[in-house]
Amino acid sequence: MKITMNRTAYYAVAWLAAVSLAVGLAFVFPNEAKVMGQLPAFMSQTLTRKPVALPEGLPSDRTLALITFKREHRAQADSWVEGLNLNNDPSITWVRIPVLNDPGTASERTAAEGRLLERYTTDADRAKMLPVFTDRSDFVRAVGLNGTDKSYAVVVNRAGEVLARVEGPFDADKAKILRETLDPSRK
Repeated sequence: MKITMNRTAYYAVAWLAAVSLAVGLAFVFPNEAKVMGQLPAFMSQTLTRKPVALPEGLPSDRTLALITFKREHRAQADSWVEGLNLNNDPSITWVRIPVLNDPGTASERTAAEGRLLERYTTDADRAKMLPVFTDRSDFVRAVGLNGTDKSYAVVVNRAGEVLARVEGPFDADKAKILRETLDPSRK
């Protein structure tokens, strides 16, 4: 008895072989860091007037960025500073990134920076502050965020890849995810 396969059967076998190969390679060569978004490239400056080219100008290869969109988000970002003891733990490199809609003129940007300067009065706080004037919706899309209703704590590398992302105020379980991404040897 001779068995013959029609064209559809050949395609099905070929598809099954390709899928099996892909799954096998995923187990042999796992992707260490899943990229969740991309921090756009832009020029900024800290509130101490130090220019920074982001993302390549980030202070370390894995940096915790506290991203806020509204004044109300300050408390959420502050909860991460306190919860992770960021002001006293030198093992975590971090920055604050308030994302502000670009008002369109230099004087209006200066006024917005002035409001931030009133709130953050120490040089240490100002050195961590990188205000970004851009279109918020474009920023949200690029970074892979869920909107502007909450703050975010994200781990970003110098290529701008978002390696971990949590939203809202500090939470111990969320902090564990960030710590493991900031220092993969902690797993």
